[in-house]
Amino acid sequence: MENIKLTLRGDVREYQSGVTAFEVAQSIGAGLAKAACAAKLNDKVIDLRTPITEDAELSILTFDDPDGKHAYWHSSSHVLAQAIQHLYPQTLFTIGPAIENGFYYDIDCNVTFTPEILEEIEKEMVKIIKADYPIDRYVLSREDALEKMKDNPYKVELINDLPEGEDISFYSQGDFTDLCVGPHVMSTGRIGAVKLLNVTGAYWRADAKNKMLQRVYGISFPKASQLNEYIEKLEEAKKRDHRRLGKELGLFALMDEGPGFPFFLPKGMVLRNTLIDYWREVHKRYGYVEISTPIILNQELWHRSGHWDHYKDNMYTTVIDDQDYAVKPMNCPGGMLVYKLQPHSYRELPLRVAELGLVHRHELSGALHGLFRVRCFTQDDAHIFMTRDQMKEEIQNVVRLFDEVYGLFGLPYKIELSTMPEDHMGELEDWQFAEQTLSEAITEMGKSFEINEGDGAFYGPKLDFHLQDSLDRTWQCGTVQLDFQMPERFELEYVGDDGDKHRPVMLHRVVLGSIERFIGVITEHFAGAFPTWLAPVQVMVIPISEKHLEYASKVKKALDDAGLRAEVDDRNEKMGYKIREAQLQKIPYMFVVGDKEAESGTVSLRSRKDGDKGAVELSEAISRIAEENRSRSL
Repeated sequence: MENIKLTLRGDVREYQSGVTAFEVAQSIGAGLAKAACAAKLNDKVIDLRTPITEDAELSILTFDDPDGKHAYWHSSSHVLAQAIQHLYPQTLFTIGPAIENGFYYDIDCNVTFTPEILEEIEKEMVKIIKADYPIDRYVLSREDALEKMKDNPYKVELINDLPEGEDISFYSQGDFTDLCVGPHVMSTGRIGAVKLLNVTGAYWRADAKNKMLQRVYGISFPKASQLNEYIEKLEEAKKRDHRRLGKELGLFALMDEGPGFPFFLPKGMVLRNTLIDYWREVHKRYGYVEISTPIILNQELWHRSGHWDHYKDNMYTTVIDDQDYAVKPMNCPGGMLVYKLQPHSYRELPLRVAELGLVHRHELSGALHGLFRVRCFTQDDAHIFMTRDQMKEEIQNVVRLFDEVYGLFGLPYKIELSTMPEDHMGELEDWQFAEQTLSEAITEMGKSFEINEGDGAFYGPKLDFHLQDSLDRTWQCGTVQLDFQMPERFELEYVGDDGDKHRPVMLHRVVLGSIERFIGVITEHFAGAFPTWLAPVQVMVIPISEKHLEYASKVKKALDDAGLRAEVDDRNEKMGYKIREAQLQKIPYMFVVGDKEAESGTVSLRSRKDGDKGAVELSEAISRIAEENRSRSL
């Protein structure tokens, strides 16, 4: 049999044609073969059992590789489905993908899954894993596939949606078979520790017109220690849940009268406005001007912008004076109109225009989640109008601004370059040039990125910035989008140095993403214990008894005069109770005052971070905190 050459991390090895990735892994070492989850042949992720018949680059993927993890969790979802089939054979199965953290399976079952039922399913999963069923792939014709799945209307629908002539693959393990493209691990015994997390409702194909299914979420790891560490992080995440902290700290409220429309409370507004004050300060330094555009604009504008054709399902509409209007889901079209109000010269470019615009987008009720997924939010938008030769420098300037903002909050990030989607406007040549410019701009700054194929905006490619919080979770907040299409649609112009009219390029960007969502992110990142500069109440003055209220008032005035946010706890409660309350409210500093402090002009200083600091001169204590506030120290 003919030999082929496989390149593994620069090492070229010869094998017989038809060798599988698993056999290659075995030839390298038993440890690698045991850890292998899938393989990458050139740029395509494949099963370990796939025969290789040509020279190629090959990577053996373990759980430590994102694609290996994906195959591992996808295989775990099939183990989940098999366990459900054993216990509830009447269940109809729909889809069971791997997701960012674990896997889920959407099922149609007449039994409502409770936590007790999840425990039984979990035990059955462990049995299936111990049985170590081989996971085998086979292919059927469309006719045979439809016959095999005839009793499951969901699978029949999926098969009918597949392109004509495409192979229809199935995977089987023991008595369970599923329609699936794979890849999967070699056998069920390759799955280590598993845990089912919860059950939620989910419409079939995310369409509210379809039946509500049960979505069972799970997680799995090769080692029990990894699972235990993950569960500990989940428990910590529950403690940090911004919905709970928002209520306990009096920041915001979510009400049935306005699902997806958050109410900000006085302390939440202090936090929000402090954040916005910083946003305005940094944007002024980076050369932005600020505008505000209307929330409601006529439908013709949204046709012109392309949103009506590509985004209308997410838009709210209304009728005014017998004309159709839409509530803006994005700020860009309003920004176009502002640009067109007057002629522009190349000398004005780049023109950086920022807007804190309130936008509304329709989200399914089941998708709403605290401040993370809402129906109205304030987008910290900006549109930069520039010439083609200014594009790279402006992208880099935006990234430098991002570095400053994210660094202030202690949030590292990863970058994704999202390329042209199927539903897009404009010519391929413009898209390729825009994607290349984004790539080069980032690379020249010494930053790396991953490709997110086909996930760009309908008007242009984008860089997405995924922030990593203190629990190692990621949040997509910042984005930079290049756009040749909207300037064309709105016929934007500038006069060049040649005296002729030219079309500007536009760059859309947000730093925080939305004010609301970012507040949710940093609430969980800091577990509600905001840095002093952001804390709604920076100092709580605690008089030991009523006779110390007068001195407490003087202390508060001194704090007010220093520009610090302070309150006096003048309730008729014991000092220990007041201190515990201030700790629960995560207030950075407490000034406890009694006879001794009043006589000496001091305060008994308590720090959220360092505990009791003892007696400190009032002016010295205020000076320390004022400097911490001014420098925005973490």
